Amino acid sequence: MAALAELARTHGGIEGPALAHLHRLVASWGPLADLCFADLLLFVPLAGCDGTAFVVAGQVRPTTNQTVYRSDFVGAEVDHRERPVVARALHDGQIVEEEVEVAGERGRLQVLAIPVRWDGSVVAVCTRETVPSLGRQPGELERTYVSVFHRFAAMIADGTFPFAVEDAETEEAPRVGDGALVLDGDGRVVYASPNAVSALHRLGVHANAEGERLGDLGLEEVVVQTAFAIGGPVTEEIERGDDITVLLRCLPLLERGRATGALLLLRDISELRRRDRMLVSLDVSIREIHHRVKNNLQTISSLLRLQGRRLRSQEAKEAIEESVRRIRSIALVHETLSHEGGGDVPFDDIVRPLVRMVEESLVSSERPVRFVLEGSPGLLAARVATPLAVVLTELLQNAADHAFPTGASAMGTSPTEACSLSGGGATGECGAGAPAIGCVKVELDNDGSQLVLRVSDDGVGLPSGFALEAATGLGLSIVRSLVTTQIDGTITMGAHPERAGHERPGTLVEVRVPLGIGAAPPG
Repeated sequence: MAALAELARTHGGIEGPALAHLHRLVASWGPLADLCFADLLLFVPLAGCDGTAFVVAGQVRPTTNQTVYRSDFVGAEVDHRERPVVARALHDGQIVEEEVEVAGERGRLQVLAIPVRWDGSVVAVCTRETVPSLGRQPGELERTYVSVFHRFAAMIADGTFPFAVEDAETEEAPRVGDGALVLDGDGRVVYASPNAVSALHRLGVHANAEGERLGDLGLEEVVVQTAFAIGGPVTEEIERGDDITVLLRCLPLLERGRATGALLLLRDISELRRRDRMLVSLDVSIREIHHRVKNNLQTISSLLRLQGRRLRSQEAKEAIEESVRRIRSIALVHETLSHEGGGDVPFDDIVRPLVRMVEESLVSSERPVRFVLEGSPGLLAARVATPLAVVLTELLQNAADHAFPTGASAMGTSPTEACSLSGGGATGECGAGAPAIGCVKVELDNDGSQLVLRVSDDGVGLPSGFALEAATGLGLSIVRSLVTTQIDGTITMGAHPERAGHERPGTLVEVRVPLGIGAAPPG
């Protein structure tokens, strides 16, 4: 279904401030439909038809009455023969009301056509469409609501509604059925709906509200005074203790630019605020859990380091160091989650310190390897981020240990060639003539549905006959297990395709992780 902006531009040629005016009308006409107990439709004249044809650009149904239309007419085109009352309102610029025959729906309908004026010109027509009443006398509530609706209709025809003040309604915004107070020009209550009385009771107001100001009832009058002063809507919450919260929204009724009354809508949102407080408390608890997990992992890491210093076997010390790096990579994820909260984590905040941590622990004067990071992984779910951090740690450690064994600088490869992953001159961030025996590059690409992680190097390459499926090393076994079982990804490992024919063919490892619907790419 086409949106209002598309219909107004393509069919009616309406753009700029006039289009924004129509947007504000459609965004704020829900209470109007409730007040008149009827459907509202927005007709935009088709460009080049001289007001004889229209397209329905908007439609809203009331919550206070049943709709007369089961169909959605947005995008439908009609001419002046089908809706003569719309053509008359557009041409005369006046509010017109008459009964019309609507084929295929409810037969004859009572239609009130209201010209929508912007900057002195009629740009559209809003209609109220309802079944004609058959002798039933409306009650006080219906008479009051319809009377207020007609005042808003006059404001639409004058161009003073919707209000120019930006105050978009939220999902919490009260509707007429939640409770309504009608105020006069002095801010006194002239009518209070039954639901409004109930909302006032929740605030501790049990006196008869009619004829009184909000201040006389013990409530703040700022919301009404501000709405009268600015000539626009004002929303405010009133709290009574920790358990009662009522949302007030004041819509001023204007005549010739002066407020002559107001519609004050009330909604009891105590339960919503209680849930909000529970969610905030839960979020704080989750962050605290991540913080404590991170602290516990750091404690375990410190204990392992202490144990490693007491060992005499070099192989045992290296195994301890590898375990420490794995634990620290998991701790990085929990540290980030303790700051971000929620279930998603910006993996940029993890991968950069992770690469730096591995570089600091593995690079030495005997093995001056350069690490480079390119691309952005964006937001990842915690269930993906944690195993992926361990996978990246293992791949970086594997590259540093096996791609550049001690003495690799004696293989006759120049520093410029060693730092090139493209096979030509010095590229990337390694830099020409850099004092390094090689370069390890980490590339990340997230398109919203799949994350691709590439770890490549310009080292000595894989041994002859290498097969990832047959690899028995602990590091590659961990990587293979995490990728295939925990994040449902795939992994390939082979010679770097851009270094074919070089003395040092390098290695390229590619991990592909499906992220599912709703994953967030960078930016």
